[in-house]
Amino acid sequence: MKISGVNVIDEALRLVDEGRDVIFAVNGFSMLPFIIGGREKVVLTKPRNLRRGLIVMAFTDDNRYVVHRIFDISGDKITLSGDGNLGGKEYCTVQNVKAQVDYVVGQNGKKRYQYNLWRRFASRLWIFLLPIRRYLIKIYRKIKKI
Repeated sequence: MKISGVNVIDEALRLVDEGRDVIFAVNGFSMLPFIIGGREKVVLTKPRNLRRGLIVMAFTDDNRYVVHRIFDISGDKITLSGDGNLGGKEYCTVQNVKAQVDYVVGQNGKKRYQYNLWRRFASRLWIFLLPIRRYLIKIYRKIKKI
């Protein structure tokens, strides 16, 4: 998900760095089906215990902020990938992970924790389904009218 409005991002990250949770609107479809940009928001918290599968806000090597899932960690280097991406990856360093996402806030205002047993299983299954993800996303977008 691309996020615009650098001043807003800077202020949100300043609050996160102070230890506050920040509800942040995102746009784009790179995190489908787990986060629907333009409709849902994420709750940003201070990053802790970075690991594979965690959804984070990071400043990438190509100088932009994204909210994507950690695909791999190798030393100080992190590989990120959006759940809705079919192969594209972004890269950053551990220091450039600015926040983590623990909850997604739906249109109804209800928070959904992203790391319960069901969501961890679903995200791992989604990675396994990469070869057919293109078709699943098309079906999902048609059903959800995205």
